[in-house]
Amino acid sequence: MTDYEGAVPAIAKALSKRGYETLTPVQQAMLDPALRTSDALVSAQTGSGKTVAFGIAMAPTLLDGQDQFDRAGIPLALVIAPTRELAMQVKRELDWLYELTGAVITSCVGGMDIRNERRELSRGAHIVVGTPGRICDHIRRGALDMSELRVAVLDEADEMLDLGFREDLEFILEAAPEGRRTLMFSATVPSGIAKLAKRYQRDAVRIATKTEEKQHADIEYRALAVASSDRENAIVNVLRYYDAKNAIVFCSTRAAVNHLTARFNNRNFDVVALSGELTQNERTHALQAMRDGRARVCIATDVAARGIDLPGLDLVIHADLPTNSDTLLHRSGRTGRAGNKGVSALIVPVNQRRKAERLLAGAEITPTWAQAPSADEVIARDQERLLADPVFEEKPREEEEDLIAKLVATYGAEKLAAAFVNLHRAKQAAPEDLVEVAVDGTRKPREGGGQRDEFSATPRTPRSEFGPAVWFSLSVGRKQNAEPRWLIPMLCRNGELTKSEIGAIKMQQDETFVEIAADHAERFSQAIGKDKTLERGIRVTRVEGTPDLSRPSAGKPYVKKTWDDRPPREGPRDEWPKAKPAGKPAGAGEAREARSFDKPFKDKPFKKEGKPFNKDAKPFNKDAKPFSKDGKPFVKKGKPKPATGKAPDRRK
Repeated sequence: MTDYEGAVPAIAKALSKRGYETLTPVQQAMLDPALRTSDALVSAQTGSGKTVAFGIAMAPTLLDGQDQFDRAGIPLALVIAPTRELAMQVKRELDWLYELTGAVITSCVGGMDIRNERRELSRGAHIVVGTPGRICDHIRRGALDMSELRVAVLDEADEMLDLGFREDLEFILEAAPEGRRTLMFSATVPSGIAKLAKRYQRDAVRIATKTEEKQHADIEYRALAVASSDRENAIVNVLRYYDAKNAIVFCSTRAAVNHLTARFNNRNFDVVALSGELTQNERTHALQAMRDGRARVCIATDVAARGIDLPGLDLVIHADLPTNSDTLLHRSGRTGRAGNKGVSALIVPVNQRRKAERLLAGAEITPTWAQAPSADEVIARDQERLLADPVFEEKPREEEEDLIAKLVATYGAEKLAAAFVNLHRAKQAAPEDLVEVAVDGTRKPREGGGQRDEFSATPRTPRSEFGPAVWFSLSVGRKQNAEPRWLIPMLCRNGELTKSEIGAIKMQQDETFVEIAADHAERFSQAIGKDKTLERGIRVTRVEGTPDLSRPSAGKPYVKKTWDDRPPREGPRDEWPKAKPAGKPAGAGEAREARSFDKPFKDKPFKKEGKPFNKDAKPFNKDAKPFSKDGKPFVKKGKPKPATGKAPDRRK
């Protein structure tokens, strides 16, 4: 006995064929006999199976007691979704759900070829799925006939109102017959949805589904406190730590999506972007890459990722905190679907902790507060996954036994293991060193009273505890944007060092002095080779003794002057020499005195076309004759026109 015995027989067979044994609460509610002919306003959280729910709900009205549809003609049902991805996802779900009924389902979404959609509509369809703007366009052009529509479904109605589709929805519903059924599905029911339902629904049944367990019980919420400068590095470590089959990273803007996509591509992540500036073809390819495994990380904005369903999505990362609690739930609802477990990780900079707490409280979520995974934790997790890799349980094939024997005889087990580890790590992005922060959002104090380097991501040991050391000079400094966070890993890679063997880092304008433990200084010199050059062409020079931090940099010594360095001034204050304007050459003031435009105007003769003005010139046209022969003013004959108070039109 299954939970969907009350469904239409063809729909029940499709559910059984799909492997459905139990229905979700919202799907079960749609089987109520009282809803077979009624309108409904349903509120259910993302991931609760709303698509199958309204597919079950509208089947009795569309089939009207039959097992299959008649020949396709004018559409009988219309499903409206806020985004292109969600509309295409709804169509895929309805395709298998109505497979045995012979239904013809077509889509009308923005970004696709509108001519193909018109041809499909002209051939006939039973169900049309689309976005508000494109459906309105087809209605206005006469391509979509609404005269025989029996059911109208609004999926994610609250999101459509947020995106500004109110006028389009009203236009569509007014074009539909009055006797239709209207089903509205929404995660929340704000006042705008309530007003829309009151206006366009008739005695709608209000359904609010709540699971017995906690909301989003299959999602583990983790709030990760990080330093403000480590937000992107923390995302890298979270992706590496969980190593999810599919992960989605949410950003607030398109620019942030482009930035993270470029950076993660450089870090050896298989990543795709999803934002509103992409064409429909590009968005389709991006989602398909996630589904078939060519990409594992999707970086998206809230609107672009609305309603998408990625199978096996195990991890959601909030790179930027959402604007409100509903958005937090919608984002997190991409994972933990259909009984699968998922993780929703919020990257919380220390200066945004209160905002994160308000969002979580508004969503009634109690997360686990923790630090972002450190580089050591990521490496330890990698080792666990490597040791548990199923590849070790596979038996070698017969044709490979000779090669395996040769490899063991030639290199030995230790070198083969090292090569395997190197190949495994070459596919992964290196984890980042993060500034340690306390879970309450403050910087974590260093144990033992040690000092934290101003530019370093890792607390360094005080000089008194470091022991004997040798100083080296690197040909890069502040002018070249040098930072210990990338200098330290580079020194470790090229110089065969560990972080504990690197002491103080003194950064100058054009060079950086690094302290290396004396026991490892010789090994460091040999590792960097005879040319003494690191990555990026950085030259390394050994410094004898302690470096002179006040020596000239780039040929110009930097001397910080104080008031005590200036000679005392003598005499009255009015006789002190005045300071010259900054940035002007010496003598600029004297040169200005000789400029011609500073002299009085009367000293400059007025010239016209290079000739001096002739003040003795005669008046213009001295011998001009009057307007009339008798010397009287010229008067136009005719009747005077009445005064209108307006200026005469001299164009006549």
